[in-house]
Amino acid sequence: MIELDKVQKWYGQYHALDCVSGRVANGEVVVVCGPSGSGKSTMIRTINRLEPIQGGTIRIGGKDIYAQCEDVNALRAGIGFVFQQFNLFPHLSVRENIMLSPMKVAGMSRAQASDMAQGLLAKVGLAHKIDAMPANLSGGQQQRVAIARALAQRPPVILFDEPTSALDPEMVGEVLAVMKQLAQDGMTMMVVTHEMGFAREVADRIWFMDEGRIVEQSTPGQFFSQPEHPRARRFLADILRPGVAACA
Repeated sequence: MIELDKVQKWYGQYHALDCVSGRVANGEVVVVCGPSGSGKSTMIRTINRLEPIQGGTIRIGGKDIYAQCEDVNALRAGIGFVFQQFNLFPHLSVRENIMLSPMKVAGMSRAQASDMAQGLLAKVGLAHKIDAMPANLSGGQQQRVAIARALAQRPPVILFDEPTSALDPEMVGEVLAVMKQLAQDGMTMMVVTHEMGFAREVADRIWFMDEGRIVEQSTPGQFFSQPEHPRARRFLADILRPGVAACA
């Protein structure tokens, strides 16, 4: 479904992504973790061209997404993306936030889009909030609406960029529960997160990044019990120490 091949990304003199390569299979859940500044969010943002690359290739479904002929808007409409800060339109109701892209991009009728919004909100447990405004929702509810909105284009893959990091601790669980259900439904997902419990329970594979490189790719069982790379061992020793909160 997703293939990164020797991807390079620079910010001026700063080498943010250094020859990054990896593959995500259809229906697979890949969790990307690592220390702050390791390139996790930069990498996931290159997969729907929110960030340009300076070398290498990224393919989705076998198609080079950086090819000159590629329509960026159509590409982004076909990839679900859930941001850290929700990014809901504050002047639109929950229903209208979800209906917007199917109507504007996919040409869906208003009635069809409204029916879809109702179904997706039921899926994330928020059918009763369909006519609420974003400002009247908790952070966890806003993020669940953002997930429903990402699903509205029926994307083959959803990218999550630290979807719980802006939430109060008591709201994290409700968002992770929706993500777990998506994984059980077979959705292809890439998740940048510091939630190691989610990584251990839901991921098919874990990519560990450091200094702009993927330095370890392994199953959760392997990663949490016998990580191979010294930086991964140090990372886990730090975040799994008793009394120390997990953070990436």
